[in-house]
Amino acid sequence: MAIKKSELYSSLWKSCDELRGSMDASQYKDYVLVLLFMKYVSDKGGALVDIPKGGSFKDMVKLKGTDDIGNKINIIIGELAKANDLNGIITVADFNDDEKLGKGKEKIDRLSNLIEIFQNEALDFSSNRAENDDILGDAYEYLMRHFATESGKSKGQFYTPAEVSRIMAKVIGISQSQSQSESIYDPTCGSGSLLLKAADEAPHGISIYGQEMDNATRALAVMNMWLHGNPASEIVQGNTLADPFFKNDTTGHLKTFDYAVANPPFSTKAWSNGIDPEHDIFQRFDGFGIPPAKNGDYAFLLHILKSLKSKGKAAIILPLGVLFRGNAESEIRKNIVRRGYIKGIIGLPANLFYGTGIAASIIILDKEDAEHRKGIFMIDAGKGYIKDGNKNRLRAQDLHRIVDVFNKQLEIPKYSRMVPLAEIADPKNDYNLNIPRYIDSQEEEDIQDIDAHLRGGIPNRDLEALDKYWQVYPSLKTHLFKANARPNYWDLQVAKDEIKSAIFNHPEFLAYSQTMEDVFGTWQRKNAAYLKALEEACHPKEVIRQLSEDLLQSYHGKDLVDKYAVYQHIMDYWSETMQDDLYELSADGWKAGNVVTRITKKTKKAGKEIEKQVDGIEGLEGQLIPPSLIIQHFFATEQAAIDALQNDLDSTITEMDELREEHGGEDGLLTEAMNDKKKISQSTLKTRIKVLGKRDPDNAEEWDMLAQYKKLLAQEAKLKADIKKALADLEIKTIRQYPKLSVEEIKMLVVDGKWMAFIEGSIKTEMNGISHRLTGRIKELAERYGSPMPRLVKELELLNSKVEFNLKKMKYQW
Repeated sequence: MAIKKSELYSSLWKSCDELRGSMDASQYKDYVLVLLFMKYVSDKGGALVDIPKGGSFKDMVKLKGTDDIGNKINIIIGELAKANDLNGIITVADFNDDEKLGKGKEKIDRLSNLIEIFQNEALDFSSNRAENDDILGDAYEYLMRHFATESGKSKGQFYTPAEVSRIMAKVIGISQSQSQSESIYDPTCGSGSLLLKAADEAPHGISIYGQEMDNATRALAVMNMWLHGNPASEIVQGNTLADPFFKNDTTGHLKTFDYAVANPPFSTKAWSNGIDPEHDIFQRFDGFGIPPAKNGDYAFLLHILKSLKSKGKAAIILPLGVLFRGNAESEIRKNIVRRGYIKGIIGLPANLFYGTGIAASIIILDKEDAEHRKGIFMIDAGKGYIKDGNKNRLRAQDLHRIVDVFNKQLEIPKYSRMVPLAEIADPKNDYNLNIPRYIDSQEEEDIQDIDAHLRGGIPNRDLEALDKYWQVYPSLKTHLFKANARPNYWDLQVAKDEIKSAIFNHPEFLAYSQTMEDVFGTWQRKNAAYLKALEEACHPKEVIRQLSEDLLQSYHGKDLVDKYAVYQHIMDYWSETMQDDLYELSADGWKAGNVVTRITKKTKKAGKEIEKQVDGIEGLEGQLIPPSLIIQHFFATEQAAIDALQNDLDSTITEMDELREEHGGEDGLLTEAMNDKKKISQSTLKTRIKVLGKRDPDNAEEWDMLAQYKKLLAQEAKLKADIKKALADLEIKTIRQYPKLSVEEIKMLVVDGKWMAFIEGSIKTEMNGISHRLTGRIKELAERYGSPMPRLVKELELLNSKVEFNLKKMKYQW
């Protein structure tokens, strides 16, 4: 079986649990990631590195439960490091540190458990065949994200969220690079995730360079490069501003690169330590100005500008303040804009980054044809995100929308705009780049119409706001509304409770719905055939790219539909289910559909953790096909019979509940048959009947009630037994069906019955949302203006007169 990403991630996080508490996440990540590295390269058997004698993960396994385990782990790691020039990279964490890992038995147990977790089958990388899909790199990324989350403020800065990294990589045009000789640079590279996401975009490979101030974080970056198949990357430790490592050997000037990406520490106060900004030997500030002494944002930006070739391109994440702060930064900003170096600015949502909660922007720099640049393309993407724990996160749809809009330079109201440099330079703006100056992203206010409240009718302005619907359903507006006697007002001409049916049954609505079904149907037929043609060793990431991009294109230009929202549905399903299926398919082919296993759960017994199998159908897990799908397709009759028995059981239980409710109170006919918990069992029933004796006129009513309840109890017991037997029979049939499945049946079940069925259902909720939004708005307007003030006053006067009349009748004065 292939490694399931979900199982891989949970196993890795469990390894963190062994260390959590003895140190914080900013420290225990070093231990976990080194062990992950050791396990991976050992499983690959020397394909990636030289595995010396006494330098593999298998040597660690032999140490479980032994004295001096920590020191011996250090020795094993040292052997591998020595053989592959990885000293200072994988040797950073000390596995013999009593302060962090405990002493004596505590340390032995902790390290033994840690090794055992990495022995888990879910972490067997030797059989992972989807090499180009970088399953280990994804696992590393998962850990880095969670470490950043747990590390808290200031310690999570080593990680740039993957979604932001992808945007940066895609908007600077790395996909247009021509050869491995082209270069990418990150002067504050952290764990290297941003560099790697950028490098992923290079179709022919790219040379990677990075500098990181913190030595332990630099070690993470180097391991990250190795695990992502980029061991030749040059990642160095040092202060980029004070002591940049990458220099031109001939001139001593800064080395220049084709591309650069960076997420430097925001607004660092000590940026000038170790340099003399007035006489910077690398001339980074010449012609621009010196950044403020206590804020290094522009220092990093100017360092990147100086590190770019004449046609170089870069993307840098900086706080929004760099766009509008005054004084020295205002002058620097003006000089950069005048040179045409800023190609675009993307405003991001707040609280995306792990070291800070403030909102940030991506500034895209481009030296190519800078002197001819006439404007800066701006995007306000601050509203597109989802909550993820205590942080915000960009969704797949947000990422795709940003990249499409930027790369195609699409101007969208309230979202994006090409802002002329003349407008930016205008004295009223004075080179202030604050996005809200140029893009008004505020939602239109829902204005209350006083005249409509007073005199009735729905304002024409509110109906015109629904124009996108009337474009699709041209006659629906006059079907729902008629002109009011007053100009620019309309009256609803269907009952409020009939609005939904009037819309849903309208011919134009039905025609549009059919068109949308046809759009999905066309995509489904094409891509079902594509999926069924997949074979072992397919590349899952390429598969989802093909599916999702084709889905996006299918809904392009379709009225009322947000194609990116549709795209999100398939990406969510990919993340939750489909990617695991594709990795299984890649590893084992369609025959994976013949495999069913029994789920085990860990429970504690007598203080010990033991694994126990889960009984019944719910304990079955198909490698590709869930048991429910097998049952639905092959054993629908048996399932229907079980459902009927269950319905009978539910009815029987309900009838008993009602009898107890009605006759179980004080002096009730069933009271004496109840136990202390107000329950009736065969035992309590039998005891009470025995006390009553034979049925006679005095006890007949209670005796008959007890007999009725006894019959229901017997019926309940029989139904439960019948259901248990039927489920056991169905379980056996289901298990036996898996190996009988042909490849064609597996393809049909997985592609049509599982994947396509779910995607279709999910996208239908998106389509339903379109009609529900229209229905909801019309109902809201109808209720808002349905009772004008004069009518309310008359109704109030009528009610008042009725109250006064009745009070007088009762001889009360008001």
